[in-house]
Amino acid sequence: CSAGKPRGGGGVDGLTAAASMMMESVRRQQPAAVAVTVTVTPTAPSAGGAGEEPGTGAGEGERSRAVLREAVEAVVKSFAKHTQGYGRVNVVEALQEFWQMKQSRGAELRNGALVVYEMVPGSCPPYVCYVTLPGGSCFGSFQPCPTKAEARRSAAKIALMNSVFNEHPSRRITPHFITHSLAHAHASNGGGEGVEAFHFMLEAYRGKSMLEFQELMTVFQLLHWNGSLKAMRERQCSRQEVLAHYSNRALDDDMRVRMAADWAGREAGSPGCLGLELGAAEGALEEARLGGRELRFHKERKDILALASALALGRPGAGGGC
Repeated sequence: CSAGKPRGGGGVDGLTAAASMMMESVRRQQPAAVAVTVTVTPTAPSAGGAGEEPGTGAGEGERSRAVLREAVEAVVKSFAKHTQGYGRVNVVEALQEFWQMKQSRGAELRNGALVVYEMVPGSCPPYVCYVTLPGGSCFGSFQPCPTKAEARRSAAKIALMNSVFNEHPSRRITPHFITHSLAHAHASNGGGEGVEAFHFMLEAYRGKSMLEFQELMTVFQLLHWNGSLKAMRERQCSRQEVLAHYSNRALDDDMRVRMAADWAGREAGSPGCLGLELGAAEGALEEARLGGRELRFHKERKDILALASALALGRPGAGGGC
């Protein structure tokens, strides 16, 4: 965007508040268990927000994880029944076939239909694996896994459940969803520029799925977290300019390196801040992974900070995207 004279369409300030509203909207829009053939309890975790709520006790947390496992297994079995018949399903193959099927039916997949797995380095259990879907959403193994193969299957299961749920009509950005989300945003935030920006983002993604919407949200979450939105505001960028640019730009190594350099600079000015932020990011990622939630923001944040740590120490490193 251009520095100097601002352009129409409102400033960048509202995008920060809008990003928070987007997170809340995705969290509240939980898919119903009707997508599977087995009924699970009303508290069953689901795509984009499965698992234990903050503040619950250990017993309640364990019950939530048990329900999560039940829901995941129900979806996997249902998917196997309707696509491959009865019997044990190879969930890794099933997830890949699901996205290849979507592509063959005309889904716009910018980077093709390949599902990408990433094992966390480790020489002993429990092993951890992350999986990135073609659209960019990221999930991780949500159970203690004694082998690397089991960690890969665990990640594939939660990703398959979210992929299947994402096809349900309730997961679309419809006029009804937009109206309901804006009403909730007004009630919670009292209107203002943030609600206007939130409305703009919703309209831009009308007809798309919640996972697609969440991918846009991840970009703006990272821009807000890194302080990039504040910098754009100081350069007097308009809201439309920022949205138009980043809505059509996928997270890439260049963006990650820029953010990592920012954090390396902060570490130079305030020693210790990088380590604290990295510790918080690792904790948030672990909590979200074990809760079966979508991880892209947490994973990118942790990887960017790991790269920043390498830069701050003056050694080559690559955070690696999700």
